[in-house]
Amino acid sequence: MGELDGRVALVTGASRGIGAAIAKRFGAEGAKVAITARTLEKHDHLAGNLVDTARFIEEQGGQAVPIVGDLADSTILDGLVRQTESELGPIDVLVNNAAAAFYLPFTDTSEKRFRVANDINFYAPWRLSQLVVPGMRERGEGWILNISSATSFWPKQPFQAFDALSILYGSTKAALERFTTGLAAAVAKDGIWVNSMAPVGAVPTEGTEALGVVPEEALAEAESREAMAEASLGLCVTRDPAMNGRITFCSPVLEELERKVFSVDGKTELAGPREDQASGFR
Repeated sequence: MGELDGRVALVTGASRGIGAAIAKRFGAEGAKVAITARTLEKHDHLAGNLVDTARFIEEQGGQAVPIVGDLADSTILDGLVRQTESELGPIDVLVNNAAAAFYLPFTDTSEKRFRVANDINFYAPWRLSQLVVPGMRERGEGWILNISSATSFWPKQPFQAFDALSILYGSTKAALERFTTGLAAAVAKDGIWVNSMAPVGAVPTEGTEALGVVPEEALAEAESREAMAEASLGLCVTRDPAMNGRITFCSPVLEELERKVFSVDGKTELAGPREDQASGFR
């Protein structure tokens, strides 16, 4: 019996990378998973798509519904929740993973990119949470997990070049974390867990590799997609009152929850949370 048997989960940004790993891991634990992203079958230059993620889940005996959508377009958010609930049922677990990461000099950051980053990284989680909380409250339980980033931390001297390039991305993730704790305070009494979780350093994915700006020290601490998926699972099944409204990080939260890391199909225990301890099974 899986930890998410009978649950319905909505995972954003699930065509590749961390989101795809979370969706696969949740499917392996029995969840019916709605997955959304912009790429249904083929991206111009990145591997991974919703069809492949859904196929993996279904080949493991799970159920997945791919829904194409650009979360920068706020008009699709209500429909995304309606379609998920129409095809799978009421949403028990929401994972806000989709993100727009622009690493640019401050004076070169356009208004369009500013708005896209805020729409995807902050407004979409805000609105999707607004849409699922009433049903969770009515049923007396639910889980919302916001995937964040270590760039939300304030840069300290001596400043690094990456600190200047990550102003926009880090600012949106800082807003997401403040939203996380505030929402937790608002809904904890209703049996709803709201947490944020980020990698300690970086997670090598198709997206981060394409950006090519992640600092060497972050890559040296790289955690695997499998570890991020396992930590996400732990935070989306917990009923510990102390594990609510937390701004957490992958390896530390795995240790706190006393969870081992498994391959995304749930069948193989891995050596640990680091990328070099992963199975390579994507």
